[in-house]
Amino acid sequence: MGENTSVKSVSLDLRGQICPATLLMSLKRLNEMKGDLKTGASRLTILTDHREATVTVPEAASNMGYAVSVTKQDRHYVITVEASRG
Repeated sequence: MGENTSVKSVSLDLRGQICPATLLMSLKRLNEMKGDLKTGASRLTILTDHREATVTVPEAASNMGYAVSVTKQDRHYVITVEASRG
């Protein structure tokens, strides 16, 4: 019997929000998911169309010890936060 190694992906759609609301709402969700994020059981995907959030949110999440990536899609950005690799 193999162990279930799937990672639960949680999405937070903050398109239309601006900082500091984007940052505060992201931090709230990060804190709610802290246990699962740290163990790698979950990853948080944040959708935003506010460019400033592509700096403030990754910086805050990185300072909390998470691995963070930012990608641009059509008219928004995708910020992925997950357990640090290493």
